Amino acid sequence: MIELSASAYQDSKSLNYVAQPLIRRVVVLDINKRDISFAQTAKNKTDALTMIVHDLISKGCVDSGYLKGVFQREAQSSTYLGHGIAIPHGTVETRSKVNKTGLSIFHFADGIDWDNGQTVHLVIGIAAKSDEHLDILKRLTHLLSDKDIDNNIANLENIEQIVELLSPTPQCKAECNPSLIKLNFPASDMVQITAVAGGLLKNAGHVGSGTLTDMITQEPIHLGKGLWLVSSSKQVTYTAVSVVTTANDCQYDNHKVKGLIAIAACNQTHVPILENISQWLFEGQHADLFNLSTDEIIEKLTGDKLTTVSEDMDHNEIFTIHNAHGLHARPSAVLVAEAKKFEATILVSNLNGSEKVVNAKSLMKVITLGVKCGHQLKFSAQGPDSKQAILSIGAVIKAGLGEH
Repeated sequence: MIELSASAYQDSKSLNYVAQPLIRRVVVLDINKRDISFAQTAKNKTDALTMIVHDLISKGCVDSGYLKGVFQREAQSSTYLGHGIAIPHGTVETRSKVNKTGLSIFHFADGIDWDNGQTVHLVIGIAAKSDEHLDILKRLTHLLSDKDIDNNIANLENIEQIVELLSPTPQCKAECNPSLIKLNFPASDMVQITAVAGGLLKNAGHVGSGTLTDMITQEPIHLGKGLWLVSSSKQVTYTAVSVVTTANDCQYDNHKVKGLIAIAACNQTHVPILENISQWLFEGQHADLFNLSTDEIIEKLTGDKLTTVSEDMDHNEIFTIHNAHGLHARPSAVLVAEAKKFEATILVSNLNGSEKVVNAKSLMKVITLGVKCGHQLKFSAQGPDSKQAILSIGAVIKAGLGEH
């Protein structure tokens, strides 16, 4: 193995050449024209749901029994997402009726009364096996959070505009958050520390099993002073970076192993991080990584300061989600409905995700957290009824958010 020195990295101006095999088109939720039925008419919500499920049946996505599940789902809780958009889908009990993941998008120019005077112009029917729909919902809610979406939905003129509206913008920056950092892991060798780094990426939903295999079987790059780098572009759905350090006395190829940076990439958003690493090497600061906190490592890699729920708010509490399928639309709606009962400002973050802070009273924002079973949510409330709000949210979570 040829070890690349700090000066060698500086001569190359950056670590971009390391990234070349990682550059690949980002994998996103694919919106196709064949999934869209434009300028449709329906007498009511029931007719619209029937049309959408029949379309999914015709494409082989679901069996006929799925329609019953869609109606049951609406009876449990409305799938109205907001902004003139609804996302009907089946129940857990009818998941066996799903043959393959698919979408059926119907546009109703005149609108349909969905529930309680809520007019829907765009209905996105979802069929998903396993928990795949959580990722679909997360992606859709990211796309539909534009403040001008209401006007855009109401004035759609053709299928091409729907494709453009629903197609996600490219990833702007590589993901690097506290859930991707593991400090002082008791690793005994390089294989173990690499497996942990890859596992962090996989648990976050950014990569597949093939990524872990690729990382473990390749030769890592020694950056010097016990810091190593490994990368992969196989089965990557979202560019992300993980870091694992160890206090154990490990060696690989006659060099100390004190920490590993793992980069999984499907686009070029990781390049700024590589350039930051290159600067560390040039300045001889890469050993400083082992003395930094999680937040400091993220800031060092990305240049961004981490924003979390403020401890200065009146009341803070952490609750674990035990719903088998996480916070999909129904339990999310129950949670949001509970939060809306209170005057207090209520914020929430997923401690097992990006830890971004969102408004707990916004269904779209809560769904974007990508909460799965076992994830911990941190709630913070401020206002005259903040204490009661936190207690009430804890109680409704314990009760199963309408699913137990």
